Amino acid sequence: MRTLLIDADVLAYQAASVAEKAVEWEPGYWTWHCEWSEVERTFDAKLEEIIQTLDGTDYRLCVTDSEGNFRLGVHPDYKGNRKSVKKPLLLKPFKQYLVDERGAYFKPTLEGDDCMGILATHPKLIKGEKVIVSIDKDMKTIPGPYIRWGTEDAEIVEISGSEADYWFLHQTLTGDTTDGYKGCPGVGPKKADAILGTPEEFAQVPFALAWRAVAEAYEAAGQNEDDAIIQARCARILRHTDYDYKNKRPILWTP
Repeated sequence: MRTLLIDADVLAYQAASVAEKAVEWEPGYWTWHCEWSEVERTFDAKLEEIIQTLDGTDYRLCVTDSEGNFRLGVHPDYKGNRKSVKKPLLLKPFKQYLVDERGAYFKPTLEGDDCMGILATHPKLIKGEKVIVSIDKDMKTIPGPYIRWGTEDAEIVEISGSEADYWFLHQTLTGDTTDGYKGCPGVGPKKADAILGTPEEFAQVPFALAWRAVAEAYEAAGQNEDDAIIQARCARILRHTDYDYKNKRPILWTP
């Protein structure tokens, strides 16, 4: 049995975007026009393509909470660069429809990435093989099968626990400008490679020592370990051990 954990945020955004049309009702009077049925047809066609291509026997759609994001409490500028970006007209109500009517997996203040990470790593919520299906390269920070759907020659790869930790610390060092956190000043991908070594070398080192190297990189850049922890909490895609099910809130990562 293969359950596909699908990033429904991306599918919904794409479907809602292509359905929008600018309509000139009379000379000089324009509005945006969008038909719900077209959004749904486009979404379902892409969903069926994914299921058929990847031989899925079941799937779970995962969506982001549109009302809040716990990372804003960690870093106020998180995704701040997206606030001025126009979103498709039907995106928010369509995602709510996916939750209310089609059983999409959703947790307050969490992103769809976190929902995929929790489902992928939880030993009991879903039985059998679970494959993360997402365009987001950040999902390499979650152990288990993953396909970067939407890229050329995409294929399912198995991310080991050590690899997932490696890419998590790599992201902590380099940051993510699209998500609004900058990582360690002066550290890009090549320097992060030098700090952490190769994934194979990283696997031979205790995690505590690898984290020490990350903290020292921040200190060398004029910051401190607390700054590194803030960036790590932005970079951390939640795993099932990072969520407090009783109180329904994330457990902030600590080294």
